Amino acid sequence: MITTKDLRIRFSDGTAIRYGDLRFDSGRTYALLGASGCGKSTLLNMLAGILTPTEGAIEIDGENACAWNQRQKDAYRIRGIGYIFQDFKLLEEMTVADNINLLRLEGVNTADMDDLLDRLGILRLKRRKVKRLSGGEKQRVAIVRALIKKPALILADEPTGNLNVETGEAVVRQLIENAGGGTLIAVTHDERLAPRFDHALDMNAIARFEPGEGANGHV
Repeated sequence: MITTKDLRIRFSDGTAIRYGDLRFDSGRTYALLGASGCGKSTLLNMLAGILTPTEGAIEIDGENACAWNQRQKDAYRIRGIGYIFQDFKLLEEMTVADNINLLRLEGVNTADMDDLLDRLGILRLKRRKVKRLSGGEKQRVAIVRALIKKPALILADEPTGNLNVETGEAVVRQLIENAGGGTLIAVTHDERLAPRFDHALDMNAIARFEPGEGANGHV
């Protein structure tokens, strides 16, 4: 289980985002909905330990992850999180298979690669270099790379952003079916996908933007 309490992050320009307290139960799926800029991706990055909140706590199975040092955060992210980044984070000059097999360096068993590639309809692309793939194909490779770790937590930042509606629905279905009992938290702008998740959270209501100093000098 993951909970957040009194979470707030301030940026270098003086602006900040304050979040209402949240709870994500193990084995459940969550869609984070809301307008661009309302703090959805920032929340994912804090849950992953990529960003550190200015105030508040993130508890993971009872431990305050904000108190972990960087080595502990990195170890948890490698071991326990499958992160599907909006910009994929794939190596363009390498093949699909090589991008996934790089996880072996982290101790990940990639024996299920062909099965996952097949389920997402891209097994035929296994030996193709990433630079030759479309945006939607890269998206599905990134999803396979996250799922193959069988992580306790799957974070997905706009996992259907480069896909048409039909393919996007199929990908969300595969994400949910292959979560393997882990917690899935997905950012999406497409409210039509919300009913497929156990819970849909309106981040416009949960996160509050705090402007930096303006002309009147107030924060």
